[in-house]
Amino acid sequence: MRSLKKCSGEDVAYHLLVTVVAAVLLQAIGAFSVATPNTGCYALDNSSHIHDFSSWIGQPFEYEGKGKDADLVVRFCKDVESRSQAGYVDYGRFDKLNFFRAGSGHVSFIQEYFNGDLMNCEQSYDKMGRTAKVNIICGNCPHGQCKGGLGCICNVEYESACRTVVELAVPCEKPGLRVFEGFTVGFHPRSWEIVYNGLTQLGYEEAHKEFSFNTAQTRVALYMTAIASVSGSVQKPLVKVSPEQGLKVTLSGSAATGGSPTTLSPTSLLIDWRCDVARDNPYEVEVTIPIENYDPVQFTLTKMCEYQQSEGGGAAGGWAIFGVLSCIVLVASTLFCCGGFIYKTRVYNQRGLDALPGMTLLSACLETVSGVGHGYSRPEDVNNPFANQASWERQPASTQATGRTSEVRYGSI
Repeated sequence: MRSLKKCSGEDVAYHLLVTVVAAVLLQAIGAFSVATPNTGCYALDNSSHIHDFSSWIGQPFEYEGKGKDADLVVRFCKDVESRSQAGYVDYGRFDKLNFFRAGSGHVSFIQEYFNGDLMNCEQSYDKMGRTAKVNIICGNCPHGQCKGGLGCICNVEYESACRTVVELAVPCEKPGLRVFEGFTVGFHPRSWEIVYNGLTQLGYEEAHKEFSFNTAQTRVALYMTAIASVSGSVQKPLVKVSPEQGLKVTLSGSAATGGSPTTLSPTSLLIDWRCDVARDNPYEVEVTIPIENYDPVQFTLTKMCEYQQSEGGGAAGGWAIFGVLSCIVLVASTLFCCGGFIYKTRVYNQRGLDALPGMTLLSACLETVSGVGHGYSRPEDVNNPFANQASWERQPASTQATGRTSEVRYGSI
């Protein structure tokens, strides 16, 4: 038992030390956010490293056809064209929805081009027209066709009149940061406005005043999801405020305590911030989420402080006090009603609604408002069991006179 306790204590101390060291390093050297390139011309390789080809957009690669075959030109991340004396035929255009993915074997990446010329291809799937698939090889062609430069087309194969496959060799860019794929951060458990697939979305990669939260909003809730098999790699988030003085920020929620997010059970990160010093420009709140064996996920939130906020919480604190007082009044009223009902039932032998506290006063008020209830009992009605009933329950005078001359009818009022 002593050895087990000793090991568990050593593990806790080790993980705590790793967390502290990571926090110090991130604060000292700064962490780079893996932001989504705004061009859409990028891909993740099989090791989850990002490759940004934004500088290659529009770069032409030409393949000379043999004999009467038309030439084929690939304009990187733009389109694929077949050129001949008869004119140009479009074999598809690149879409920013990212038809750019990792390949397998000797193929490093695969690009898809859709929505080319439709003539003679009307029967294509979903009327997408001519399409092209470009297999990108990082380096040289298998047979060494490329002679320097920015690369070349190794081979062109026409699967049909409406589909072509191109093999393109290029000197790939140096791999970028390693992306934690499948990780999302949003303002809802099923949204990803801030981080999608491990990439920080545009608008949160740096400070933007138009994305600022207003002064009155003292809390922001963020939700994180990740693939269950690697969710344990997510560490506790860190916060850096710029400028350091003037905005008090505290973190809470399951994510702040190191919970593991999954797609079925997202973790929440609650950011409470209070303006201590008002200023014209927004405060920058940089949130860094360390990921084990991956580059950290980082995004920036901005907070406007047009006036100083009290420590009590302002309107939120007032509503909280009102809610507590309302609960106290409700509980006290319930206890009073129950106690009064039991007292009248035991002491005065009253039953039903008459035993409720305040019913006598309510009945008197109703009689006063309606203007009735001031009748009196006749001498001959002293022994009448209905003598104490309200006046509106009495029969009219003519009916009573007629009733006295006839026999008594039981059950009538």
